[in-house]
Amino acid sequence: MNLQKLASGFLLLVAPFVYGQNQTFTPEKLWELKRINGGSVSPDHSSVLYSSSVYDMDKNNGKSDHYIYDLKKGNSELITGELAKIGAIRWIKDGVAGVITANEETQIVTSSIKQPEIKTILKRPSDQLLDFKISPEGKYIITLERVKTRKTTADRYPKYPKANVQIYDDLMYKHWDKWQDEFSDQLFLYTIENGKANPNGVNLLEGTQYDGVMKPFSGLENVAFYNEELVIYASKKKTGKEYAVSTDSELYVYNIGTKETSNWTEAYQGYDTHPVFHEKSHQLAWLSMATDGFEADKNDIIIRDIKTQMDRNLTESIDLTVSSFVWNEKGDKIYFLAVTEATYQLFELDVKTKKHRQITTGDHNYGSLALAGKKLIAMRQSMLHPNEMFEVDIKTGKAKQLTHANDEVLKQFDAPTIEKRWVTTSDNKKMLTWVILPPNFDKNKEYPTLLYCQGGPQSAVSQFFSFRWNFRLMASDGYVVVAPNRRGLPGFGQKWNDAISKDWGGQSIRDYLAAIDDVSKEDYVDKERIGAVGASYGGYSVFYLAGVHEGRFKSLIAHAGLFNMTSWYGTTEELFFANHDIGGPYWDKENEKSYTEFSPHKLVNNWDTPILIIQGGKDFRVPEGQSFEAFQAAQLKGIKSRMVYFPEENHWILSPQNAMVWQKEFFNWLDETLKN
Repeated sequence: MNLQKLASGFLLLVAPFVYGQNQTFTPEKLWELKRINGGSVSPDHSSVLYSSSVYDMDKNNGKSDHYIYDLKKGNSELITGELAKIGAIRWIKDGVAGVITANEETQIVTSSIKQPEIKTILKRPSDQLLDFKISPEGKYIITLERVKTRKTTADRYPKYPKANVQIYDDLMYKHWDKWQDEFSDQLFLYTIENGKANPNGVNLLEGTQYDGVMKPFSGLENVAFYNEELVIYASKKKTGKEYAVSTDSELYVYNIGTKETSNWTEAYQGYDTHPVFHEKSHQLAWLSMATDGFEADKNDIIIRDIKTQMDRNLTESIDLTVSSFVWNEKGDKIYFLAVTEATYQLFELDVKTKKHRQITTGDHNYGSLALAGKKLIAMRQSMLHPNEMFEVDIKTGKAKQLTHANDEVLKQFDAPTIEKRWVTTSDNKKMLTWVILPPNFDKNKEYPTLLYCQGGPQSAVSQFFSFRWNFRLMASDGYVVVAPNRRGLPGFGQKWNDAISKDWGGQSIRDYLAAIDDVSKEDYVDKERIGAVGASYGGYSVFYLAGVHEGRFKSLIAHAGLFNMTSWYGTTEELFFANHDIGGPYWDKENEKSYTEFSPHKLVNNWDTPILIIQGGKDFRVPEGQSFEAFQAAQLKGIKSRMVYFPEENHWILSPQNAMVWQKEFFNWLDETLKN
């Protein structure tokens, strides 16, 4: 017997009992957590459909299981047997629908729940079908399909089939992480009779190069049916430069009987999205932004009386920006989700009076909502806990947790402490700042501290649980985390949100310095071990702070940061964002400040702090050249610096093993520069 192994095993067994300590929360443990999503309610309001995903680090992929939660019985059942064969499952009137793919063909199928019997209603090529939606009464099906609408190089030069070249004569030749190819994503309408769809569908965008939904993230949540008579969809029917500089999407209505399409929102200039009909009251509601080119404008709820075609803005006098909403059964109230003071909460809105009230409170984020009788079903998370499904009483706001996917796992780990702190900024405003303290915090000790810089730039520092920028993980590794809701974030009124536009290197940067200076007054902050970290605009902030921090920071980490505003403007894709937020092109004299005073590369002379730079090769929003330029500058100045480059990742890090390397490099760098 190996006595050394025996002794080691004995120590492992007794250590928890001797010392009474829980395990340390690590990146490996983070990626072992289950990820709960979905939460759609069945048409009869009796059940909720949701998914639970887990990731296999060795296989470098993930797997999702689907569950049905019975609201009366109060339990979840895993979907098994025949129903488990169905992918992309969702509710329909008499059961569920989804897809089964085999031999390069995808079947859209339906089945009842109580007596499962899979029935195929439509077959499409697997490389063509992207998604589908069945109308409420089951008479029609809408599909999103890839359609060839442009010539390829082979079409232009058939004699040179091995040529590897892309030819463009207009903008938006790339978007998010994909190059423009010969395909557009278009909408098809099929008629269903006797459980089968007529295979001869109508292309609602026939003869155009337009996409039926807005890329890169929009899907069929932007398509709705009305009384089996109309199909409404949100689309930005623009191409090239016009697409690149505008957010003016419209709601288009296709009349199934007349086969005519009309534009219902031509008078509205910004994003118009998420149309939802209330068929009983004959009203359409949707989300609308007023300003063309401003992607982070206030999102209002507009309703239209379908009979009179009269519109009303229900939230114009409410200083909140709406994320999503649902109608109630009667059609006299709408329940919506919005961020307020750094948490996402549920609200009730009276359609007639336009009065609203906040239903929920607390230091957590609600991330979805669906109606189930007098209750709302919503996903909820916090900085300490990933998504779980909750039932919320509309009248009282009382929440009941329905799923407990990660409760037992997280009990193994001591939790950090989350504190709210109101910091006075340089212009004498009050700024909410989250301070996350390590588990078993001792106020008499000194801790290394991280200033977290948020991206967006208009994206709330709320109670989110990220699988990359995870505050629980940072605090569990022994860091105090300071996360300010600096200028330019929603949840504190539209004026606060809008203040960052054309002022990227101004007050928002001073807000960061005010936050770290305020928290640094605490005895528990080790003033010689403070770092700044962030991604996207947060990465820009780190690059900018590198030139103005005056010795505050001993370590920096920038992921996908904007470094040279001139070269960034010349290579990014959604130019409406750049035009609104930094003023427009660098050759216009009126925008000079954004390209000189507010461009981090102009401050490199002041750089003297170790910096880790992380970049994805398929990031077209902040192209790789930004990080390459910054790394080269740091190297040439002789600053301790490291580049971590992921050739196949975009603005985010999505592959499990790449994500684990990201975490290892992140904490290794901090160990080298702050802990040691």
